[in-house]
Amino acid sequence: MNLNEQMTRLAKQAKAASRELAKLTTAEKNTCLLAMADALEKNAVALKEANALDMEFGAASGLSAAMLDRLQLDDKRIAGMAKGLREVAALPDPVGRILDERIRPNGLKLKKISTPIGVVVIIYESRPNVTADAASLCFKSGNATILRGGKEALNSNRLIAQTMIEAGKRAHQNFPEHAIQVVPVPDREAIPILLSLTQYVDLCMPRGGESLIRAVADCSKVPVIKHYKGVCHVFVDAAADLKMAGDIVMNAKVQRPAVCNAMETLLVDKAVAETFLPPLAQRLAEKHVELRGDAESFAAIEKLKIQNLKLKTAVEQDWFTEYGDYVLNIRVVEGVSAAIEHINFYGSAHSDSIVTKNETRAKQFLAEVDSAAVYWNASTRFTDGGEFGMGAEIGISTDKIGARGPMGLDELTSYKWLGIGTGQIRN
Repeated sequence: MNLNEQMTRLAKQAKAASRELAKLTTAEKNTCLLAMADALEKNAVALKEANALDMEFGAASGLSAAMLDRLQLDDKRIAGMAKGLREVAALPDPVGRILDERIRPNGLKLKKISTPIGVVVIIYESRPNVTADAASLCFKSGNATILRGGKEALNSNRLIAQTMIEAGKRAHQNFPEHAIQVVPVPDREAIPILLSLTQYVDLCMPRGGESLIRAVADCSKVPVIKHYKGVCHVFVDAAADLKMAGDIVMNAKVQRPAVCNAMETLLVDKAVAETFLPPLAQRLAEKHVELRGDAESFAAIEKLKIQNLKLKTAVEQDWFTEYGDYVLNIRVVEGVSAAIEHINFYGSAHSDSIVTKNETRAKQFLAEVDSAAVYWNASTRFTDGGEFGMGAEIGISTDKIGARGPMGLDELTSYKWLGIGTGQIRN
């Protein structure tokens, strides 16, 4: 069987499974999810053995220490996957909700109800726990899923999916075995073939670096929900509580610098730059953060003569860059309007925050910053499905049509209209 035939079979099986999934009740889906959670924990030894093969391959392939850490499965992460499945089981079923009801003057009753999307392809890198997260969210929302992880995680992903499928089949006789499928080959050519099958595949969601997401979006013939990068900002206003601002900035930058909701650029109001920046630069230097600043931020920071401080002059491209590392841009601006203008021009419409005690400026920032998540006196690091109370997260979207921001169960549904008549005909 050639690659084209393999991908077509995969997609056909998923479409058939999606029809069967739509028939399962909430209780039946939850029973399957809880059985899957138990099975992952019971199969921990085999999962770690499969993962060891992937870790060996990843190290030989030259993966960085950070990427190897994302790839590794240990007892804590396996327990985390199981916990995530149980949390999804506990969430309300997003399918069948009545979104709108109306009766027309002619007596025709209309209902708008939530429905599964159908077949969802998830493309992601390194982290095998995404296999469990994505599969469980799609399953609970009635969607069949086709999972395409990185070649470095193929053994882990296959066994996670197999464990979940077998547990689902044991838990319910009508569990459709093709509801969860893993693309079984590492060939890159599989992706454009799969994403050309518009008669079977309804949606694609890529998770990973900008190059991966752009490659998927460029080749796909099915709709793609995505965010290209996370160039997130914190603006420290003249009326900010500076201690609060310092804590928010440190959290947004250094807690997990490699994630998409970490801050990449700090904007500071000129009125507080000389007070705020020197002690902050000291804290950032202690965390080995390289600073790339404009002339005014340099003027404020250099007075302190901080030891081991890495300081460079920012160039135009830096303001557009998602570093995913211990690197931070700093710019001094004059007021909230200048901060908003900078964010809307250089940002990626992901997550941005203002720190201020001035409610008028905060409301202006919240209204005028055109991003998926905008915060007042809080870290950008909260843009996450778990932190938003959605349970496991399928991804984050910066698109404006359809889902935007963290995507959970509700964002994995579409809707349809039901019309209930008594013989009405249109004049």
